[in-house]
Amino acid sequence: MNAINSIATDAVPERAAARFAIGIDLGTTHCALSWVDLQASDGEQVHQGVLAVPQLTGPASVQALPLLPSFCYLPHESELPAHERQLPGQAAQDFIVGELARQRGAATPLRLVASAKSWLCHSGVDRRGAILPADAPEEVARISPLTASTRYLQHLRWAWEQAHPEAPLAQQRVTVTIPASFDPAARELTAAACQAAGLQQLTLLEEPQAALYSWIEGSGGSWRQQVAPGEVILVIDVGGGTTDLSLIAVQEDAGTLALQRVAVGEHILLGGDNMDLALAYGVARQLAAEGKTLDAWQTRALAQACRSAKEQLLADAQLQSVPVVVPSRGSRLIGASLRAEVTRAQVEQTVLEGFFPQVDISAQPQARARTALTQLGLPYAQDAAVTRHLAAFLTRQKDALPGDGTRRFVHPSAVLFNGGVLKAAQIEARLLAQLNAWLAADGAPPVRQLGGAELDLAVARGAAYLGYVAQQGRGVRIRGGTAQSYYVGVESNMPAIPGMEPPLSALCLAPFGMEEGSEVTLCGQEFGLVVGAPVRLRFFGSSVRRHDEVGTLLEFWSPEELTELPEIAAQLPTEGRQPGEVVPVQLHARVTEIGTLELLAVPVGGSARWKVELDLRS
Repeated sequence: MNAINSIATDAVPERAAARFAIGIDLGTTHCALSWVDLQASDGEQVHQGVLAVPQLTGPASVQALPLLPSFCYLPHESELPAHERQLPGQAAQDFIVGELARQRGAATPLRLVASAKSWLCHSGVDRRGAILPADAPEEVARISPLTASTRYLQHLRWAWEQAHPEAPLAQQRVTVTIPASFDPAARELTAAACQAAGLQQLTLLEEPQAALYSWIEGSGGSWRQQVAPGEVILVIDVGGGTTDLSLIAVQEDAGTLALQRVAVGEHILLGGDNMDLALAYGVARQLAAEGKTLDAWQTRALAQACRSAKEQLLADAQLQSVPVVVPSRGSRLIGASLRAEVTRAQVEQTVLEGFFPQVDISAQPQARARTALTQLGLPYAQDAAVTRHLAAFLTRQKDALPGDGTRRFVHPSAVLFNGGVLKAAQIEARLLAQLNAWLAADGAPPVRQLGGAELDLAVARGAAYLGYVAQQGRGVRIRGGTAQSYYVGVESNMPAIPGMEPPLSALCLAPFGMEEGSEVTLCGQEFGLVVGAPVRLRFFGSSVRRHDEVGTLLEFWSPEELTELPEIAAQLPTEGRQPGEVVPVQLHARVTEIGTLELLAVPVGGSARWKVELDLRS
């Protein structure tokens, strides 16, 4: 089915009353599920918990853990007997998710599906296609990023219903989190994974907002004494695979405090996985100096070992080194293994100085010249310095809030950290020192840290809390809407000129901050819509053009202002017209409840409607 359809009235299923508000953190490296008992909670008294997720932690060994590692392992048919990879009450499966998948993948990475969420937002691949593991041999039956995400959600659903058979997940109010920087297509695919897993009452929530909701819930109502109108909260979320940045303004609305998300950063594929790999390459160089060369497979296995070593060294100030073992690919697995160690000095030098260097606020992420040919894979950030990405975000958004126009960057007054990487006190301290150095240079007061969050679980807890607030119909809500302004390309009608394409204008469909569930009509503007013939629709997004209104037509723009989104190739149904006919239409734009964008074309004087969704289904 194409992305363009004739629209029909959707039947609204009758929903059963939910007993719980569920929050699911569908993370790059871990998933978590939190719940709020709606019947046992009242006002600021919230009865909340985190589900211990049963999962395989060894062959035929099951353990309930608060986190489900976001890994899917595709074992060889002779690798594990069926009963050793089967969970109680579950049908036999030819895959493993969770802790055992992560462990087995450390030894056999070519059978491990990892970072499915990052692939889900990679516009350069077929995200519904069987492409993972990307470098698996032909004998491995690959799966799609959508399938991997669905499997994690199905496992969480199974785990929940083992603990709460009286409250099926399909009947609960479920909020699933996504990066703030997810584009409409990635949001749509996440929603598709949720639906495939049987989640019915679904809301998508940006992860930095979820972290802030968790902080609000954890404050027990005292958050109103901790912030004041005019303040700006910076949320820095550095997880296993991504760095997510958001700015949330504290405002006053009818005498009460209100929160407004005013900016989100770009989608940056930079996180703990990069740090583990950097450590692994450092250890590999040491081994190479001893005449012990690792292949790509062993280097990936070493990265898993370095992750554990890094976490131990950053968590224990007394620990000076941790041994790591690199498995051999030969038959003498134990005897041929290579041994090395990761030291505290290596971690601090590699992680702190490599990923969080002290830079000036004017610093920009560095881009290196690319080689003509490259392996297919995720579009990782070229610059590993989180601080340079942070500086670029704050300077780019300097006009996000009213000011005197002299500031070099937006001045946050408070910062909330989130993500597993920021569990390390040294990294938190480095980021605070960097922010305060920038603020001091501008004569601004230092930023203060909002504390108390469980960094691994805050996103899931905040998502569940939002479901509770929404069900109650009271309590603070973070206003957000679209994180960018969105435009559709309109081709000029002009005589053909050899070697020149007709100029393209950009028509604003959805301004920055357009609320979910709202629809607008581009009144007084008519456009020609080609039906019954192959066409392509080009879309653009902008995080800096905040003041364009619906219907604004841009003739010129700079590369910094608008970013082109994946185009949609389609052929509209003729609806009784001749193929190739140009139909005069008026346009409507709608932001759905889950944050995707729909473009509706309505013939002038007619009743048919064509719907264009910003997804990549074909």
